[in-house]
Amino acid sequence: MKPTKTRSRATGRVTLADVAALAKVSPITVSRALRGERAVASDLTDRVKAAALKLGYTPDPAARALASRHSDHVAVLIPMLSNNLFVDVLESIQKTLRHAGYQTLIGITHYDTREEEQLIREQLQHRPAGILVTGLDRSDAARELIEKSGIPCVHMMELAQSPDVNSVGFSQTQAAMTLTEHLLQRGRQRIAFAAAQLDPRTMQRLDGWRKTLKAAKLYDKALSYTNKSPSSMALGGEMLQHIMAQDPSIDAIFFCNDDLAQGALLAAQRLKIKVPQQLAIAGFNDLTGSDLVGPGLTTIRTPRAAIGEAAAKMLLNLMREEDVPTPSVDVGYELMVRGST
Repeated sequence: MKPTKTRSRATGRVTLADVAALAKVSPITVSRALRGERAVASDLTDRVKAAALKLGYTPDPAARALASRHSDHVAVLIPMLSNNLFVDVLESIQKTLRHAGYQTLIGITHYDTREEEQLIREQLQHRPAGILVTGLDRSDAARELIEKSGIPCVHMMELAQSPDVNSVGFSQTQAAMTLTEHLLQRGRQRIAFAAAQLDPRTMQRLDGWRKTLKAAKLYDKALSYTNKSPSSMALGGEMLQHIMAQDPSIDAIFFCNDDLAQGALLAAQRLKIKVPQQLAIAGFNDLTGSDLVGPGLTTIRTPRAAIGEAAAKMLLNLMREEDVPTPSVDVGYELMVRGST
């Protein structure tokens, strides 16, 4: 005769306690094992999973959130999924948090502070264990929502100056200065800056370019070309053609993102502009394919996977109420010099 499943009298659901009794472990061990926490021995995890399968047990997220005052998911807010930069960050976050027994709930802000604010309101209704947000620029209301929630939060991609704000990233301004200095060292005198999207991190790169050229007494505000449209290879080609038609004396262009720069390299071939002899082209982020285009693209390599992993680990420490050695982790960047400069 098949054993009858033990069920909660109130709901008819198999409970965590039922699984614990069958597996002969404590309910907390069941909870940790089913969340995938590595601290639980593999033999106990196998026993718990076998008991859960036999009883047909599935966790009730609402009940778990009510019992623990928050759920076992982490809210992750990023600007776009169409940008490989954020895909790399997300993959690293997902891997790190999943090993610790947490799930990720992704929200896309589309670089819109109002949309981000609404997403934060919605996410907080689900009582997440923690929040990961992109950058430091957001509405006062969004900032207040996070602060008043009491839920741990880590900011990614930028470095906060306040010890009360946890962040993982690098100096966008300093990285742009490093790339601009490289172009100067190559003997370039008329260095343009071409930018799209115009999000806060792009504007920080613009600032780095400006500061470096001012220090070299070569700054000309007319060499700044900006476009609010989303960054793309097609737009990069269009911007290159427009810039060179407007000012043929320009001998280098610093594009704020690699996809723009890759499109510019293709356009330069079509327009018979010799790179780097006539025009140096540089990008930012070292996206997929930047080492394969001809010539290879000089760019700033940003450690997206390292940012995702470090941010997730910092958040885990905060959620566990463990010490965080430093609230601001600088993962650095690397100048990748290739044939385009």
